[in-house]
Amino acid sequence: MKHTTIKLILALILLAGIAAVVIYRDQLNAEALEQWIQNAGSAAPILFMLIYALGTVFFLPGSLLTLLGGALFGPYWGTFYNLTAATVGAMLSFLVARYLAADWVAQKMANQTGGKMKQLISGVENEGWRFVAFTRLVPLFPFNLLNYALGLTRISFPQYSLATYVCMLPGAIAYTYLGYAGKEAIAGGEGMIQKILLAIALLAVVGFLPRLIGMLRRKPMVSTEQLKQRLDAGEKLLLLDVRPEDSYHGELGHIAQATHIPLNELPQRLAELGDYLERPVLTICRTDKMSSQAAQLLAQHGFADVHVVKMGMVEWNKLGYPINQ
Repeated sequence: MKHTTIKLILALILLAGIAAVVIYRDQLNAEALEQWIQNAGSAAPILFMLIYALGTVFFLPGSLLTLLGGALFGPYWGTFYNLTAATVGAMLSFLVARYLAADWVAQKMANQTGGKMKQLISGVENEGWRFVAFTRLVPLFPFNLLNYALGLTRISFPQYSLATYVCMLPGAIAYTYLGYAGKEAIAGGEGMIQKILLAIALLAVVGFLPRLIGMLRRKPMVSTEQLKQRLDAGEKLLLLDVRPEDSYHGELGHIAQATHIPLNELPQRLAELGDYLERPVLTICRTDKMSSQAAQLLAQHGFADVHVVKMGMVEWNKLGYPINQ
């Protein structure tokens, strides 16, 4: 009974905090926060990190605080304060979610024999710290919400915390420096143009990370012979044909087990493939150009086992394997 009461009180505090942020969002702007922090004198860094950590728990936008940290404390200390406070806030959110609802979620999952949610959680847990690292380097979901969602899994808290701190570093550096450069630009500080150009360059590097991570996560190509063997063995995989409609039903035909999503529709239809986040996905097209683009897109969005079928339907037909028109 006592345990339930504590959970109820904590949940009410959480909801009240989130409601307060929503209600007073207009008053929690950069100017007001900057004035509070500057008035704190030598305690300013502590107050800033406290606001940032609690703001993370109560869904205050982290980008606002990160830019403010750079403007107030400069690129070096600002990065340290931003990264430390964001990680502490993420850890608190993770622990709150785990304490309030992880047992309930685990019980629900234990009573299920399948389902997308169970498969998704199992996939995340199997990836462990690697999934945390990936989502910190390549933000797929809102930061504040993701912290709570990960708390509902059985990912190790130390691994979660360390991966969060280390892998948020590139973004923290870039956005902290952007806040610093913005303030320097407004003040007309020395070397203003160079600082702005450096901020843009850092943002470009962070923007390139999804492509880089996608390339690293993409697996080697498979041959059509290997594909045929795996299909004949009844392996539970997704064969994703990404050709346009006319090619899918055209001269080269298509493989009976294939799922057809044209490449130009794939970004909007990724949710349909949620069951395969942690299961084998083989992309195929006429040769392997479009399928390579599709594989890169899937890898960038968290699909962990993506392969391209080398020379695609051209090779499949050359070997005389069965097709549907």
